[in-house]
Amino acid sequence: MNKKYYFFFSFFLIFFIFLTPTVLANFDDFDNDGIKNIDEEEIYFTDPNNGDTDGDGYSDWQELNSGFSPHNPLKVSLKDNDQDNDGLSDYFELRFNTNLLKPDTDGDGYLDGEEIDNAYNPLSDSLLRLEKRIEIDLKQQELSYFLKGVKLNSFLVSSGKNNSTPRGTHYVLNKIEKAWSSSYGLWMPYWMGLGNGRYGIHELPYWPNGYREGEDHLGTPVSHGCIRLGIGSAKTVYDWVEVGTKVIIF
Repeated sequence: MNKKYYFFFSFFLIFFIFLTPTVLANFDDFDNDGIKNIDEEEIYFTDPNNGDTDGDGYSDWQELNSGFSPHNPLKVSLKDNDQDNDGLSDYFELRFNTNLLKPDTDGDGYLDGEEIDNAYNPLSDSLLRLEKRIEIDLKQQELSYFLKGVKLNSFLVSSGKNNSTPRGTHYVLNKIEKAWSSSYGLWMPYWMGLGNGRYGIHELPYWPNGYREGEDHLGTPVSHGCIRLGIGSAKTVYDWVEVGTKVIIF
């Protein structure tokens, strides 16, 4: 090979090896904020040409990785920010893959928040239901509930003493707003029956004289097998749960 051409070939090869990755990287992340262009456009809906979309002095990457909104110049967390005012926080928009800047992602006439509240798929313009699931961690004494695998919330519980709460996969058998236990002579508000109906999830029970049992026991197994929830959290779960909802106890 001619020495002149050999020199130019070698120079081009070195340029390609050492500089091309940088050029390609810049094309992959125009604003060099650490987030790929495609993710900025399709997941976070931030500006791929501006490393600080909301102009608050922090890069989009810094805000997202610290749990703050890259769309709000105020110091607001993703859980507290609802950029498109659809009733669904940015935190859950990211988990359900909906559009943070579009209140009705699938264009079906219902806000994303409305669809999630009613367990419908906000990514489909047809009425597709999302699976509900409850998990109860006996070791942590915690009940969590999920929609399409996304954890919505968790509450402290009090399960059965001496391992009397049956582990395994169960389904909500029935719902009774104010159930009566003839065996123990007390009321069990917001009852959600499991198994054969002899145990279930319910609010802290109370006696006919109004005495509330177990107010100081949440986090400690004290029941005869039922899973007790606190006042307020029991109604939240009761209103959300449907007969047939899967309950995994472990």
